[in-house]
Amino acid sequence: MNVTELARKLRINTKELLDVLPQYGFDIGAKAIKIDDKTAEKVQRKWRFIKRDLEEKRRKEQEEAKEKEKEMRKELGQTVSLPVRLPVKDFAVVLELPLSQIITELMKNGILANQNQDIDFDTMAILAEDLGFEVKKEEEKEVDEEKEEERTQNLEEALAKAENLKPRAPVIVIMGHVDHGKTKLLDTIREANIIDTEAGGITQHIGAYQTVWKDPKTKAERAISFIDTPGHEAFTMMRSRGAQVADIAILIVAADDGVKPQTKEAIDIIKAAKLPFVVAINKIDKESADVQKTKTDLSGHDVLAEEWGGTVPMVEISAKENLHIDKLLDVLLLVADMNEDDIKADPHVPAVGTVIESHVDKGMGPVATVLIQSGTLNKSDKLVVNNEIYGNVRAMKNYKGELIENAGPSVPVQIIGFKVAPEVGDVLDVGKESESQEINVKKKKTQQMGAEKTTIIDSNSSDDEKKKKTLNLFIKADVLGSLEAIIASLGKIQHDEVGIKIVGKGLGNINEDDVNKAKAGKATMIGFNVNATPVAEDSMREEDIHFLQYSIIYDLINWIKEELGKMLSDEKIVTELGNMKIMGIFLKEKGSMIVGGKVEDGKAMKNVLARVKREGVNMGTGKISDCKVGQASVKEATQGTECGVKFEGSVKIEEGDVIEFYTEETKAREIIFK
Repeated sequence: MNVTELARKLRINTKELLDVLPQYGFDIGAKAIKIDDKTAEKVQRKWRFIKRDLEEKRRKEQEEAKEKEKEMRKELGQTVSLPVRLPVKDFAVVLELPLSQIITELMKNGILANQNQDIDFDTMAILAEDLGFEVKKEEEKEVDEEKEEERTQNLEEALAKAENLKPRAPVIVIMGHVDHGKTKLLDTIREANIIDTEAGGITQHIGAYQTVWKDPKTKAERAISFIDTPGHEAFTMMRSRGAQVADIAILIVAADDGVKPQTKEAIDIIKAAKLPFVVAINKIDKESADVQKTKTDLSGHDVLAEEWGGTVPMVEISAKENLHIDKLLDVLLLVADMNEDDIKADPHVPAVGTVIESHVDKGMGPVATVLIQSGTLNKSDKLVVNNEIYGNVRAMKNYKGELIENAGPSVPVQIIGFKVAPEVGDVLDVGKESESQEINVKKKKTQQMGAEKTTIIDSNSSDDEKKKKTLNLFIKADVLGSLEAIIASLGKIQHDEVGIKIVGKGLGNINEDDVNKAKAGKATMIGFNVNATPVAEDSMREEDIHFLQYSIIYDLINWIKEELGKMLSDEKIVTELGNMKIMGIFLKEKGSMIVGGKVEDGKAMKNVLARVKREGVNMGTGKISDCKVGQASVKEATQGTECGVKFEGSVKIEEGDVIEFYTEETKAREIIFK
């Protein structure tokens, strides 16, 4: 047989085959052209083992070369600075290594990713350190602050273009502590009943609504727009954004409950936004209501009523009984008139507004609620967000769900026509159409849904993080506002021993791809106001993935706190009771002794723990099962008393030893919110 034919059958280069065969006992010559058939058959039979051996040698050589490279990088102190996430190809560029090598390293770590997929900081850090690099983390917070600053700047620039200013409806934001009646007040004003549709009677998303109020004196009708912000501390981020788009705030405080933590937060947000505001003291119909105490509490936070010499109007109301709601609206319009120079807009320019809610609807696709702040939005207008065209206005609905053709200043409108859901807080600026480009839908969805992105909810160093036990979560929610609120709320959980790792997050129902990623990240699947597809449900059952569904953030946070609590080691509390010096040994039995002595400090007790000290050295521990003074068994013997005790334990007590009495209890530690 020709050697070239044999090489072709074995799928190896001819020269390489001639070099390899002598190493395995086939001495056919370095320049042989032919090989006898018997030898060829033997080579083919053994080739499987030869090939495996060659691959193993090659692998070892590669590993040795990589190890040398790694050691060299360590000696040179090569450092790389990595962001929170990067596409695989960009990560390869940062490390100045071949893309194929990075993908291979990822596969070794059980991660199947193509060159365009994002990988998180923790994954990059592990790979980079394995390759000999020192890793530094770029701060994500600065990027977020830059983004918020850019949003604000874009909005200010867009609003500054308006020239033909005309009065518009004031935008009112309602803020305050949970369960103080914000949604009920809005419900009463609108004469609708949305509170029953909110899980647990608590507002879960930012909503915007409009009502028309007839002035009792002039009989003139005036529109007022309301933004309803969730009250629980989990929604601080959403609530802050709510304050950014409003002209006036209502701070609602329950007369029977007074100033609470979220009330203080709301006051801080209102003052930071420099909003004029009115205090609505609610629930005055309750027997336990104390209006004067509520006003006193508020004065302690620099919120002083007008009748007390301050500048803040306060109206006593009952949203439940519809008491003084008309007076509250009158005061709001009066405050609006006092600030009329700031409550104007040009209705004739292209629309400018802020996204206050965003989600993906099963039937309509991406949907966003936008509060128009200047100009008029018309059907078919381009949806320009962050200098990218997200689509066209296919349809618009007002807060009642009615289809409308256009929306002017101060009008909250639900828009259908987005190719991708924008983020809460994004600025819609139709006037920038000419200088904008079409959005890359695939890229944007990857950024938003990013199930492969990992977030560590903790500010500690990576060294500390490695020592922590983590609760891995994969979270999917119905709307961006809720997802952001959940992430922000989890960021408040802090502990040295345990933490939270979000291995995936996104919007919409849970699919099979999500399940695979949750399995890879060993995560619990959380669905917030979303369901799982039938295929995903079957897959979760097969893979034994824990799946939980929630509609109220309280319940989700409480479950997380409980789970983290289970992961903590219990705290041991030792209480020292006293000690006695041994003066005599009365009885020795297997596993126990009866000894006598004098209580020198504190007290001797039965049914407590004891340690035996000899010349200051701890000889061991045991338990005191009985304590006697004279012939009488007592619960305890106090300082200065001579008594006898029964010690149960393996320590052999001698005269002159000291027994220290103490108790031990274990206490479960709690997870703390910042």
